[in-house]
Amino acid sequence: MSVDIATETILQDQLILDADTADNLFLEARTANSWADDEISDETLEAVYALTRMAPTAMNIQPLRITWVRSAEARERLVAHMADGNKAKTLTAPVVAVLSYDTDWHELMPTTAPHAAGMVPTFAANDALRQGMAANNAHIQAGFFIMAARAAGLAAGPMGGFDAAGIDAEFNAGTPRKAFLVVNLGKPNGIVDRARLHRLEFDAATKTV
Repeated sequence: MSVDIATETILQDQLILDADTADNLFLEARTANSWADDEISDETLEAVYALTRMAPTAMNIQPLRITWVRSAEARERLVAHMADGNKAKTLTAPVVAVLSYDTDWHELMPTTAPHAAGMVPTFAANDALRQGMAANNAHIQAGFFIMAARAAGLAAGPMGGFDAAGIDAEFNAGTPRKAFLVVNLGKPNGIVDRARLHRLEFDAATKTV
């Protein structure tokens, strides 16, 4: 899908990003299923997280937790719980990130949200509220995570096809963390599996009231 002239004009007039940055983060970036052979350094992953953590979350609760899967042994354990269509690309990605949310995020509120630390007992007594807030806000952070990966020159392949309970047993056992997304990461290799599929137009996806 290419950007039409009218949309391109709007983007040029309204964005504070330069054209190359807009392309790299949004317009030309693609969900990846294969990657170049380049390794990804720990410093790159730290840079990705440095941007991810700036996502807005309710009261700054920051429930997202990331498990970086690098080793062959850990990769095999992960792939065992992936849907069949996601196994091969997960095996070949240079790094895989298991994104989870921490349902006990309230315990860190004296650090993350000292202005609201008095609410810790309220959240401690309400599991359903905590889990709902954890899931909602971690998904916001996950969007930032994908954009942060692109900003670091990586291609991302987010996937929801997996056995979450199995992954939790492998990687989150004994913790209050719940896996909700698996993201393959690597340097782009320029291979495009298919033309970009249609995106809904402004009038189809929005309304003004």
